[in-house]
Amino acid sequence: MSTRYITLGLLASGPSHGYDLKRRHDERFPQARPLAYGQVYMTLQRLVPDGLVEVEGTLSDGGPERTAYRVTEEGVRELARWAEEVVAPAPFVTNELFAKVVVGLLTGGDADAYLLAQRAAHLLRVRELMTLRETSASDLTTVLSADYALNHLDADLCWMTATAAQLTPLGMEVGAT
Repeated sequence: MSTRYITLGLLASGPSHGYDLKRRHDERFPQARPLAYGQVYMTLQRLVPDGLVEVEGTLSDGGPERTAYRVTEEGVRELARWAEEVVAPAPFVTNELFAKVVVGLLTGGDADAYLLAQRAAHLLRVRELMTLRETSASDLTTVLSADYALNHLDADLCWMTATAAQLTPLGMEVGAT
């Protein structure tokens, strides 16, 4: 995900300071990697000279002063352009799992054992996400985010099963010793 556009999107609902943007990001995108505070402030520092965000003022609610930012009209237009762009399917797929299987075969490693261990790790993550998803306190954002991750894990698990069944011919094709 683009931190630039996520930040613009979060600011579209009203002025905010960096701490609040980081907190709202982590709430709205629960399965995404949490943002570091430095990443939020660096993004804001880049958006200001680009004319997409401007300083609204300084807030102080009993603690340290915080600079509040707001999205500009140009920022709103840029965000709308980005949100309407169709994401093209990747022309090339870089898959670390596949790379490890091929390298394992090439180096005489046990690709089948690797696939079994990886499958166990995936299934553990599936169980964690199912528990999270089924928790009565889970909000719709969390449920939909977990569903997205579960579908990707399911695709990986299907791929692992198909690949495990084809390790011998794959080894011959890649020239494994």
